[in-house]
Amino acid sequence: MGKEDLAYHETMDTHELLNMKTVALLKSKMMQGVVFDQDLRNLMQKNVDMSVKDIKELQRLYHYTKSE
Repeated sequence: MGKEDLAYHETMDTHELLNMKTVALLKSKMMQGVVFDQDLRNLMQKNVDMSVKDIKELQRLYHYTKSE
């Protein structure tokens, strides 16, 4: 079975998800500097770690986007 390309709407959805995850990552990372509660800071760090993982996974999908 050969490599299949994503449809145009799937490409757009992937792009929108990647943008949303990137903005959420930046917000969490920036807010960690002003949060004093350690439990909340730990939750925010967990969110950052998960967002990085999700962004890497979404970036892998770009190999399947149509370039036309």
